[in-house]
Amino acid sequence: MGLIPHVVEDCFGLLKLYSDGSISRSPIIHDDTPFLDDTTVRYKEFLFNEKHDLSLRLYKPTSLTSTKLPLLFYFHGGGFCFGSRTFANNHNICVRLANVLQAVIVEPDYRLAPEHRLPAALDDACCALNWLQTQAMHENVDTWLAGVDFDRVFVLGYSSGGNLAHHLAVRFGDGSNELAPVRVRGYVLLSPFFGGCIRTRSEEERPSEGIWSLEMFWRLSVPTGATQDHPLVNPFGPSSPSLKNVAVDPLLVVVGGDEILKDRAENYARKLKELEKKIAYVELAGQQHGYFIDHPLSAAAEKVIQIIKRFMADN
Repeated sequence: MGLIPHVVEDCFGLLKLYSDGSISRSPIIHDDTPFLDDTTVRYKEFLFNEKHDLSLRLYKPTSLTSTKLPLLFYFHGGGFCFGSRTFANNHNICVRLANVLQAVIVEPDYRLAPEHRLPAALDDACCALNWLQTQAMHENVDTWLAGVDFDRVFVLGYSSGGNLAHHLAVRFGDGSNELAPVRVRGYVLLSPFFGGCIRTRSEEERPSEGIWSLEMFWRLSVPTGATQDHPLVNPFGPSSPSLKNVAVDPLLVVVGGDEILKDRAENYARKLKELEKKIAYVELAGQQHGYFIDHPLSAAAEKVIQIIKRFMADN
């Protein structure tokens, strides 16, 4: 008689790994965040990856101030293990972005770990951009994308989504030529989720911040047998390819001054600056991880949205 499988990893009771390799995931994420009731933005679902049954949500302002709207991808966070376009916090920030930026917002889902470890999420992010390219090449573009300026596309990622934004910037390079007629003009990394085997000062001082547990998220999401110095985790790790000769579009990094990822984000921006990449770094004093999506109507969130708006205008 075999041994009864026991829990070897418990992620907040919502995700459990068992000794026999099986996984259970709660179908319900308890979230008391109310959905913003904003009639200035409408949205629609699209299936962008039939093979993996992945959908995206497209947000569009109801009152247009321009005949040509820029388009902004929003990749949600969740440590690569949680998150969905249907979550209230992600929905609310996309509504705010569409309204204030007067832009079409595209929020794709991506496969989650540990059922689908990295690079699955990155593959799905690339697929989402390829979906937009396919739409742009259609003679009869979907009416929801009518009026979109495919020459002015931006990619924004929060937390693990910020990690994806970096890898997309490297993957498609300066000019995003292989995505033509889509042209990505810049990438925004909000509190990007990077890691490394050597802890930073902010990671040492804040080993657990709210629901945060860096070690657990990385254990669940890195490729089997990999460490936190894997190139998908640590862009400047010992096994990561040099970015010196990699041409990328402009980047903007924004991080809270009191969050666990602060030093990692600052180091990332500084190293890219030393490599003479076009990158801007903004630190919001006193803010912790989650300040942006958890409080979309806050002064801090409004400040970040205005920073993003200027970044888009300049690029």
